Amino acid sequence: MGDAQITGIPLFAQISEGAAAIVASGGVTDVPAGQVLAQAGDPGVGMFVVLDGSVMVERGDLHIEMERESFFGELALLVPDSPRIARVRAKTDARILAVPRQTFELLLETEPAFTLALLRELATRLVQARTGH
Repeated sequence: MGDAQITGIPLFAQISEGAAAIVASGGVTDVPAGQVLAQAGDPGVGMFVVLDGSVMVERGDLHIEMERESFFGELALLVPDSPRIARVRAKTDARILAVPRQTFELLLETEPAFTLALLRELATRLVQARTGH
């Protein structure tokens, strides 16, 4: 995956070329529909970005579909010693970009645009969860 593809994803749109290269090195995995990508209770070792296809976040009765350019797994990285809080499985065949914890922490510390994009998305999700829109 190239740096230009990375910076085409809104979460990474304003990061430096060097940071984009580090994110690109995280690796892309093709997963078949139905494959579990994260399990509630597992340790958070990284976050993931959906490049193609869709995934379903499942927590009790809550099911949230995430499509291209969406990300998941960040909460277990933001809360110290926090395990995954939901199961995530591929709803369709999907391509997933891995962002290991070390890269995530580097981005938080050195790339203000990444941190701002992350905070905006998390705030949007919180408002949607609280208000239903």
